[in-house]
Amino acid sequence: MSVTTRPEHGTEAPVSLAGRAYQQLRDRLTVLEIRPGAMIHDAHLAAEMGIGRTPIREALKRLETDHLVVSYPRRGTFATQVDITALSDVSELRRHLEPLAAHKAALAASEPVREQMHDVVRTLEELAGGDPTNRDFMRADLAVHRLIYRAADNAHLEETLVRLDNLATRIWCLVLDRVPGVSGHVHEHVQLLEAITDGRADDAADLALEHVTSFERTMRNVL
Repeated sequence: MSVTTRPEHGTEAPVSLAGRAYQQLRDRLTVLEIRPGAMIHDAHLAAEMGIGRTPIREALKRLETDHLVVSYPRRGTFATQVDITALSDVSELRRHLEPLAAHKAALAASEPVREQMHDVVRTLEELAGGDPTNRDFMRADLAVHRLIYRAADNAHLEETLVRLDNLATRIWCLVLDRVPGVSGHVHEHVQLLEAITDGRADDAADLALEHVTSFERTMRNVL
């Protein structure tokens, strides 16, 4: 019997073909590059990504668990619609779990992960000073959240928060053109990441809660 172990904190585990397909499709579905309701053709994806159909099918099974795709007998697999009614439920969980992850990350993040956070801060500052698209900011936002979740060093917490953040981000992307100050919202992460890298756990938790609360308030004003 084989046992899969979590990689040493601060390192990246090797990714299988199915895992790579899952990550790429998850991100495309999250930022709505694959439009809600679009049919998913595993043969087309296999050709596009240069891998076999079996890893694609394995990835789609995982994505169905994440509520990003849905399969119907004799009809096929489709990208799910964005469920704006889920905002309250998703936000309720994030208000509790995001501060927990930020607090744990400030205490547990390894030195390599803290260096990655410094790099992300520089990237955010470059984005804020340049002329990026809203999609650029969205991808930066995803990268920040996932880095913090990984730094918390709790696989179950990380998995749960990635799934919740993906659902929240889909709602954001749906109304992105109507949301004011996207760059300012993402730039809030600079303070959060600096609190984590400095080991200020309580400040990190407070900033994470403020960020989630601000996001929910912004979405409610737009929807």
